[in-house]
Amino acid sequence: MKTLLSFFVSSLLLLVGQKSMSQATKHTFELSDQHFLLDGKPFQMISGEMHCERIPREYWRDRIRKAKAMGLNTVGTYVFWNSHEEEPGKYTFEGNNDIAEFVRIAKEEHMWVVMRPSPYACAEWEFGGYPYWLLKDSTLKVRSKDERFISAYRNYIKQLSKQLVPYLVTNGGNILMVQFENEYGSYSDDKAYLELNRKIFADAGFNGILFTCDGETQMPKGYLPGYLPAVNGLDDTAAVKKLINKYHDGKGPYYIAEWYPGWFDSWGKPHAKTGIDDAAKKLDEVLSAGISINMYMFHGGTTRGFMNGANMSKTEAYSPQTTSYDYDAPLDEAGNPTAKYLKFREVITKHLPKGTTLPPVPQPAPTIGIDKIALTQYASLYTNLPAPVVNKTPLCFEDLNQAYGFVLYRSKLKKGDAGLLKLNKLRDYAVVYLNKKRLGVLDRRLVQDSMSIDKLSADATLDIWVENNGRINYGLFLTDNRQGITESVTLNGAPVLNWSMYKFPFKTLGGIKFTTGKSAIEGPGIYKGTFSLTKTADTYLDLSQFGKGFVFLNGHNLGKYWEIGPQQTLYIPAGWLKVGTNEIEVFDQLKGDHKIISTLTHSILDQLASK
Repeated sequence: MKTLLSFFVSSLLLLVGQKSMSQATKHTFELSDQHFLLDGKPFQMISGEMHCERIPREYWRDRIRKAKAMGLNTVGTYVFWNSHEEEPGKYTFEGNNDIAEFVRIAKEEHMWVVMRPSPYACAEWEFGGYPYWLLKDSTLKVRSKDERFISAYRNYIKQLSKQLVPYLVTNGGNILMVQFENEYGSYSDDKAYLELNRKIFADAGFNGILFTCDGETQMPKGYLPGYLPAVNGLDDTAAVKKLINKYHDGKGPYYIAEWYPGWFDSWGKPHAKTGIDDAAKKLDEVLSAGISINMYMFHGGTTRGFMNGANMSKTEAYSPQTTSYDYDAPLDEAGNPTAKYLKFREVITKHLPKGTTLPPVPQPAPTIGIDKIALTQYASLYTNLPAPVVNKTPLCFEDLNQAYGFVLYRSKLKKGDAGLLKLNKLRDYAVVYLNKKRLGVLDRRLVQDSMSIDKLSADATLDIWVENNGRINYGLFLTDNRQGITESVTLNGAPVLNWSMYKFPFKTLGGIKFTTGKSAIEGPGIYKGTFSLTKTADTYLDLSQFGKGFVFLNGHNLGKYWEIGPQQTLYIPAGWLKVGTNEIEVFDQLKGDHKIISTLTHSILDQLASK
């Protein structure tokens, strides 16, 4: 009876919501030959990108208000398919995945939205936003007319449309435009595929303005005739207008869908830093030319969990991205205004309608430092092995139905074995043990896939702990993105067979058995402690004395760390701390015997490990 009553109450609320939406003030948004037209009048979008999945839900409104205080009138945002459909047919639009709530908050704050739900996002996000299970069938080709891919794509867009279509400007909402493909020219040039994309969106009810975006040299391949082509990474105003005119029937309007006032970081590479004055000058030029702009990023936030992507090209080795998506953006990783924010606000103020008054500049959030949190409980993964999957040859993550995390591959070597141990197509990082003694590390980033083994005096257990370090998110290698040991393991060219594979997806750390006492555990391990607070504030976990792994705090995965840098801290938002007892769990696959951990009042994003 209670369930039936809840159903009727929910249905009534839905009807009321739909009625209020239909009665809301409706706006029109159109394209003219030179301008966007909002309610028939020229409208210049001054937009900034941020992604709800990278910002704790409790801070969405705060970040949107700070965008408005810098002078922005629009928010640009991607939607990540793999966040919403982790397994086929199981859709999640709750918590940090509640994209409709993100749009509603923007509407309440009188901000417009440019929605970018193209199933391919790039965005330095795992697999460019595609769900891992598309790779289970090695013959399926993502981003193609392969009907298996299109069927999954179409089903997802239908579900997404239920969340977003009510908020299109055509339906009384605040979503001005929708992007139906993203930087396709960097991948291929099939216009029939682009038209199929457009039709999938239109059939799902996205009935407003649809557009694409590409870099300057990729636009010829990536645009769809008849639909607005936006440009990425170009801010020469004359070149922007000439390019869009060329591919849009000799007319505008003119939109830079991604203008880069900063850049992302990759593990083992210097921290990206961009000049403030030069960026401000370019922003002023673009706005003076009447061009609409979306700065990527206005606020990057954090790529938590295992959702970082990686770059790779024919000329560049595999390069995974850091957890911090600070991006040297106007609003930093923790949502604090930077010097760049203040400079951009000065520029934007010059271009606002007369009489416009911006909200005051937000103050930085308070921070706390927590010294010497004791790590008093320990868990070796070797004492927490799940039931294995047994197979003659090693299976990749996808064949094991595992998206992220780690897999322990175990086999036996015989007395007298010796030579070159080779992991064919290792994806992406492996720590190799013999009889639980570490032999070394193999890192795809450094094009390492083999090591020498000395002659064995007795039979031995070979353990290979393999980590998905982030699937490639950009370029031609999207279709070659399976993880783990994806081909074979050989010793002197002969296959090593008969494998037991132990899965550690680490979606949570539930079920891990901890002990107290000796902390020098064998192999990869987890270190747990508690600490008490009388007040909460933002803080930064100092991982500079740890090796490589990830951290859970009060059940939240804060993301990965790696001693090679440049990132040496993990951001902890105040909203994830508690007054009273807090619990921290640190996984480290390279270093052990951890007894304490501390936090800092500031981030460290620019320290590479000394060689």
